[in-house]
Amino acid sequence: MNSKRSNAQRLRDALEDDIINGRRTPGERLDAEALCREFDVSRTPVREAIQQLVASGLVTVVPKKGTFVSKVGLDQLIEMFEVMAELEGMCGRLAARRISEDELVALREAMERCEAAAKVGDTDEYYYENEGFHHAIYAASHNGFLADEARQLKQRLKPYRRLQLQVRQRMGRSLAEHREILDAIEGGDAGSAERLMRDHVLIQGERFSDFVASVRRFEACPEDTA
Repeated sequence: MNSKRSNAQRLRDALEDDIINGRRTPGERLDAEALCREFDVSRTPVREAIQQLVASGLVTVVPKKGTFVSKVGLDQLIEMFEVMAELEGMCGRLAARRISEDELVALREAMERCEAAAKVGDTDEYYYENEGFHHAIYAASHNGFLADEARQLKQRLKPYRRLQLQVRQRMGRSLAEHREILDAIEGGDAGSAERLMRDHVLIQGERFSDFVASVRRFEACPEDTA
């Protein structure tokens, strides 16, 4: 695991991977003390990781019963990705029109960090540098409300976006899409920036099939009846 990330981040990522890949099934109870022992961490990062997993919809806290792995509906996930694509497209369009020179420098630097992570083949590191690239575009939109909404939904979809990057060759394609987005924003081409950002996030075509295949096993697990 990458030492640059906090214990809470590393624990959250590990639990996300376990849930998404079926190693922890819907209805399974997450015991805080057991997680402390398993990951050799204190209760604080466990509590923070659980809060983040609740925010992303992967786990549910049931009063007086405990914390359980949730059942994820594929239809809802697709709907959220559709909304995310539209928000990202708006951010790209506004950024192409409004980005400052300093913000353009920050975006280029974020792109360089994405390239470095992709070069060593680290999908998790690429994911976090990818976040920096997108957040730089949000900031350049100069629309605080839009940026907040995009960040919140992106966080909700984080486990599934990380999962996408594990699909063979997806990281390389994502990086190529970043280059096109950067070129459009640099050139002030608002229409292209909007379309490229939207297509970058939207799950369609082969990506849709890959995504469905990745989630289907998890969705098919029996729902908790407790």
